[in-house]
Parts: sequence; C-alpha cells; structure tokens
Amino acid sequence: MSAPTNIVRIVTDSSCDLPQEIADELGIAIVPLSIRFGDEELIDREELTVAEFWSRCAGSDTLPETAAPAPGQFETVYRRLKDEGAAGVVVVSLSGALSATMQSAELAARSITNDDSIDFDVRVVDSRTVTLGLGTIALACARAGRDGGSIDDVEALATDLAQRTRVFSALDTLENLKKGGRVGNAKALLATVLSIKPIIEVADGIVEEAGKQRTRSKALQYLVDKVKSFDGKIENLAVLHADCSDVDLFVDMLTPHYDGDIVVGEIGPVIGTHGGRGTIGVAFHQL
Repeated sequence: MSAPTNIVRIVTDSSCDLPQEIADELGIAIVPLSIRFGDEELIDREELTVAEFWSRCAGSDTLPETAAPAPGQFETVYRRLKDEGAAGVVVVSLSGALSATMQSAELAARSITNDDSIDFDVRVVDSRTVTLGLGTIALACARAGRDGGSIDDVEALATDLAQRTRVFSALDTLENLKKGGRVGNAKALLATVLSIKPIIEVADGIVEEAGKQRTRSKALQYLVDKVKSFDGKIENLAVLHADCSDVDLFVDMLTPHYDGDIVVGEIGPVIGTHGGRGTIGVAFHQL
C-alpha cells in the first residue's frame, strides 16, 4: 500500500500496543523501544514478537529491561515521512513521566527544526498514558490527519485526548511486580493464595493502584462496571490483554455497553514487562 501524501502523519512508539495492520492502514509510524535480557538487546516488534517475549519471561527469574529509542531512530522516521510527501508530523509518545522516549522524540524534532536544508514541521505531544491509551490517541489523530486536519488541528486533538484518556487494567499475577522489586515475596505469595487481582489505573501519566478484586471473574466484571459507570459518555473503546485466553469473553461482556467498534490489542514487551502475563484492561476517551 502506498503511503498517503500531503497529509499530517502520526508517529508513535511501540508501547502503543496497536495491531500492526491497523497502524499500517492509517499510515502510523511506530518507533520501537528495545528490550534487554541480560546482555542481549532486542528491538521490539522487529526482533522480538509478543509470543517470544512471554516464552523468554517464563524461563527467567529476573525481569527484562526496556530502553527508549535513540533520537536518531525518530529522526530517521521523520525524514522518511517527509520524503513520502507528509505535510507534517505529530508525535504521540509514551507518558513522559514513565520513559525517556518522549525526550528522544523531542531531540529529534529539534534536530529537524534546526536543519536549514529541510522545511518540515514536527510536533511532539505527551500522551500521559500507556499501551492502548496511547494507541487510541494515535488512531484518532491519524484519522484526523487523513481527513485533512492541519498540523495545528491534529496537535490540538492529541493534547485534548491526552487529558481525556482513561486506562484501567486488572493484573492476573504479582509475579512481575515481585521480580521487579515492587512488592515483596510474602505479599505476592499471599495475593496468589487468595487469588487477589490488583486493579490499576493510569492517571496523569503515572500508574496508580485503583483497588483489588478477589477473583478473575470479579476483576473482569469490575472493568465492565467501570465502563458502564461513564453512562455511554466514552469513545474509542479498546481492550488490551497480555496473552489472555478470556479476551473474547471480556469483549462480549463489554459489547452491550458500547455502540462502536472495540479495538483489541495485545500488550507487548514494553508494558508487559511490568504488568505480567494475564493482564487485561480497557482504554477509552471520556466525553
């Protein structure tokens, strides 16, 4: 498929957890973070699939580490999009409070701005969120660009949506938080024995505890009830999951409470490192 020309294009990073086919359809460029297993560093999406990531994690007592893209990776993408005929670029980045990814995007944008040989406008917006919270902002902005929105329009939309994005997730295990030193062994063991499922929310760019449920089924119902509590005043609903066998059931539970299409995306290595296998959640924009 040929790249769209003379429109504002969207750049995001691989923490967005967008299915590749949806990103390709809208011409969204995804700059990958890197995942480090000890001395081995792999490029997310390019050298490491989600399935390979979970397989590696299962056999490791320590968590992998994530590394932000270098500014040069962003600059290469900006220049490519200009060469493809883009009218400008809006970058929607992983929460600046959680990663240096946005800083790299800004440094690359500054490099483009300071290059007298290239006349190209690049704007960087902090999504203040993660996973499909970020992904849904990128999707909405890509559609606005495709429909002829100016770079000011698309930047303003990204900034507005960043204020209205809500992400709620249920963790299935505290194993990754234990490996990462965020909870102790005793607390993780107790939670496992009691089948406790912590609920987390991403608010103002950081991850916060939002409660706990005693079983997986109650955790799923909690998330459905959270969506219902907004009384239809939401848009761009998405479901995020980390290798979950019950994701179709969860989508079926949500469908009666939302009129539009529900995007479903797998949580990749960047966010999966922290949440762990079995994490499931929702992202949407509050109206």
